[in-house]
Amino acid sequence: MTRLRLLLAGLPLGALALTGCGADSSAAPASGAEHSSTMDVPGSELKRVTLSAHAVSRLGIETAEVAAAVGTRTSIPYSAVIYDVHGKAWTFVSTAGGSYTRAQITVADIRGDLAHLTSGPAVGTAVVTVGAAELYGTELGVGK
Repeated sequence: MTRLRLLLAGLPLGALALTGCGADSSAAPASGAEHSSTMDVPGSELKRVTLSAHAVSRLGIETAEVAAAVGTRTSIPYSAVIYDVHGKAWTFVSTAGGSYTRAQITVADIRGDLAHLTSGPAVGTAVVTVGAAELYGTELGVGK
């Protein structure tokens, strides 16, 4: 009876594991290229994340520009702010051609949907407002 219970208990787990085994050809880019790659940023522990055009589209990556705020402060959409496990604030900067690099920021305050910064990227810099969590996971190698 004990073996039967173990077998019956394991069946749902086995079935669940097998559901992820099939490949979804509609998710793959037509060129067969990788969806993403990372490269070390010299002089830091950060990695530059580069996505294929297909991956950018699939993730729905959106950006907004850093704006000037009162005094020397700048502002970014609050949706562009992410926090690491130590509570440090970051944003992803769009560098070029589907490449993104995490940049540390200092948030002075949050008003509505804007984060006012005392340090961070310069005015006019494009920051990621949609898809930053996915970029962060890619940078850290989550799922690999």
